[in-house]
Amino acid sequence: MADSNVMRWERLVNDKRFGLEDYHDPRKSGTRTDFRRDYDRLVFSSPFRRLQNKTQVFPLPGSVFVHNRLTHSMEVACVGKSMADAVAVELRRRHSGEAAGTEHFDHIGDIVSAACLAHDLGNPPFGHSGEKAMAAFFSEGPGSVLRPQLSEAEWADLTRFEGNANAFRVLSHQFKGRRKGGFAMTYSTLASIVKYPYESSLSEKGKFGFFVSEREDYVRVADELGLLRLSAPGEPLRYARHPLVYIVEAADDICYEVMDIEDAHKLKIIPTRRVIDAFMSFFPEERRLRMEEVMDAVDDPNEKIAYLRSCVVGTLVEQCARTFIANEDAILAGKFDGPLLAHIGERERHGYEQCNALSWEKIYRSPEVVDIELAGNRIISFLMEKLTEAVTRPELHYSRLLLAKFPQQYDVAAPTLYGKLQAVLDHVSAMTDVYALDLYRKLNGMSLPAV
Repeated sequence: MADSNVMRWERLVNDKRFGLEDYHDPRKSGTRTDFRRDYDRLVFSSPFRRLQNKTQVFPLPGSVFVHNRLTHSMEVACVGKSMADAVAVELRRRHSGEAAGTEHFDHIGDIVSAACLAHDLGNPPFGHSGEKAMAAFFSEGPGSVLRPQLSEAEWADLTRFEGNANAFRVLSHQFKGRRKGGFAMTYSTLASIVKYPYESSLSEKGKFGFFVSEREDYVRVADELGLLRLSAPGEPLRYARHPLVYIVEAADDICYEVMDIEDAHKLKIIPTRRVIDAFMSFFPEERRLRMEEVMDAVDDPNEKIAYLRSCVVGTLVEQCARTFIANEDAILAGKFDGPLLAHIGERERHGYEQCNALSWEKIYRSPEVVDIELAGNRIISFLMEKLTEAVTRPELHYSRLLLAKFPQQYDVAAPTLYGKLQAVLDHVSAMTDVYALDLYRKLNGMSLPAV
């Protein structure tokens, strides 16, 4: 297979920093690699800390602790690193005789764990309902009147607002007063968070990878890494995924599916026996008997479920790592179809499908989740309306008051309407659930600052 038709690991693993290319020194040494610095930089960042007050699925806070976006991201990073390390072991063995060497495989675990930490940084408050509310404000709400003033591509960005594309913007965009390159992440980490490497006009089920404003930034990253460009000149931009995206995606899918069920059990939404049956379906009869013996040794139902959860996560990590290795050539050629979890063993795939069906039946349509979606939709829609009016009609007295609430890094006086609207999206998507609710109450006169 010709080099032009396949991605190469020695290019895909690249520690050049976005925005700081002039300072790149491949000869530098130290105890921490740049990929590990990516991970640490994210942990100490404000956007990452704010994830602790953003809904994962169930309302926050409650008397029973459930996952938020921060704890979810940390667990995804753990699972992703385990999977990536297992993949790296096999890749080193497989490529041991090649001239390019195998040292680049030493960094896969750190790249994936950093990308896993960052994958939800662009998500707005109130879970996926927040994304839908922001998009619906333009597609079917008051923002629809702005359509004639925007290009087709800009309008597609707004009406299909997507947290993954926003995460790439959060990490790479130079906001006002901030340094060039945003977080100045390594090229490999940036590429590994983009699950849908195409522009919004090609979005599938509302998913895409980058806004118009970051299109050229993504091109620069993708071309540096040798990602395959799948679109012809003049067509909407589409690339093949960076191979490590498959591992990040699988870790995310495993965690939200399995942990959502564990949370629902703690909240007594799903009975213990139902969860045990669902988790046991991943394993052969012989393994189930041993697992029953372990569970018999403890009385606490939450401990039983925690044990089963760890078993399920372990087997899915192993299955996904094997699937990645088995399909390495197709992945590098940009021809692998679907997520890793769609190609694991039949028993494990059936178990995952059972869990997914259980989640839809008992969790995603439960009163607790629907209530937070309804409230979140109302709050986000209201804030979008008021803040959009402020940036589009700044001469009004009320607008001037609202504009003072924007953090200075967001360019409310951008030269284009699209830029102004992005400032609104930047501000709203960065809010925590608590801040959004507090601002909503204040703007509605439902609460006043303490005197």
